[in-house]
Amino acid sequence: MKQNVAIIGAGIAGLTAALALEKQGYTSTIYDSNNFVGGRVTSEAVSGHALDVGFQVLLTAYPLAKKYLDYQALNLVSFENGSKIVSNGKMHTIGDAGRKFSFLWATLVAPVGSLGDKMKIFKLSKQLKAKSIEAIFETTETTTLAYLQKYGFTTKIIENFFRPFFGGIFLERKLDTSSRMFEFIFKMFSEGDAAIPSAGMQAIPDQLASKLHSSNIHLNTKISSVQGNTIHFENEEPTSFDYIIVTSKAEQLISNLKGNHMNWKGTSTLYFELPEHTDTEKFIYLSANDSWINSVSFPKTTSHSKKQLLSVSIIKPFDFDESTLIEKVSDELARDFDIYDIQFLKAYHIPNSLPVLSDVKYSIGASETQLTESIYLAGDSMLNGSLNAAMLSGELAATAIHEKITGTIVG
Repeated sequence: MKQNVAIIGAGIAGLTAALALEKQGYTSTIYDSNNFVGGRVTSEAVSGHALDVGFQVLLTAYPLAKKYLDYQALNLVSFENGSKIVSNGKMHTIGDAGRKFSFLWATLVAPVGSLGDKMKIFKLSKQLKAKSIEAIFETTETTTLAYLQKYGFTTKIIENFFRPFFGGIFLERKLDTSSRMFEFIFKMFSEGDAAIPSAGMQAIPDQLASKLHSSNIHLNTKISSVQGNTIHFENEEPTSFDYIIVTSKAEQLISNLKGNHMNWKGTSTLYFELPEHTDTEKFIYLSANDSWINSVSFPKTTSHSKKQLLSVSIIKPFDFDESTLIEKVSDELARDFDIYDIQFLKAYHIPNSLPVLSDVKYSIGASETQLTESIYLAGDSMLNGSLNAAMLSGELAATAIHEKITGTIVG
């Protein structure tokens, strides 16, 4: 169909929008200022390792991920369905015994909460498996902390498990994030795995891009503004399109959005090497202490190095230099995790990691992505801060354009 469609942003939302448009018979032109696809989901090759820019995982139960990604081709490496928790100088295991029976005894005896707390976790998992995603996002919102307290969890399990575990996902340990998001993510963990492609998270956008057949991707292309149906570039002549999907920095590019301001949550990820590959279990290690480290993992991705990669996530804001942070983290690794003899590789400080949203949604009507006669919006900030939301928003924008062109409603 001879429609001229542009997509600004080659991140997850933009690539999914392009795939959805191609499925409907359209071709798109994608622009991105970076020299890679993926946006906030990207990796970098350093010293023979694939370092994800910020600790990220793919939740395999995400509906849109299952729809658009080939998991087998990604060669996913899954984490255990449980965590190792460091608290008061000791390490304990808590896991989903319903999926791996060997976790049962360790979970029962772990002094991170009461027996009642652990029974409530099992009960909540069962309830959320039976609850539809649509029902979750129709539930009245409260904070995650208020939700946990109302459910009857003790302070002990909240401090030792929920704050570090979901703090690492929500990038805030106060647990102010919407209870809808908590239920959704808890359901996704209960129904699937947390995994990383063997080549790093960059493999996800790379795979999406490889599935495009007729669309064109232009990288290293900076855009100054979008006016009407015309894109104004910094170093090229303006170009007009029938339709434009804006997936990133819309408030900076579109004049009638310039009064809008999106708040973001930030994070830092520090990477180290251990002298040699270890037989470390595929757990995400959590710190329940009042420390700089929130979580530690040993990514089992494809590596050209003989040394073991170590990833450390920091969500607490800091006002000192990076060398001081590295020193503090190294001290905590030795004290709390018994990890010594490490070599620092690289740190990533990402101020715009997750959007701060006051009203999270799973989905919206496709027509709600339309801003003007020719401009449509996509991105996880329109729904909720997740890879699933980014993909769904892209699909919705593509659907809205198809509906506008054909005058039909896609069921």
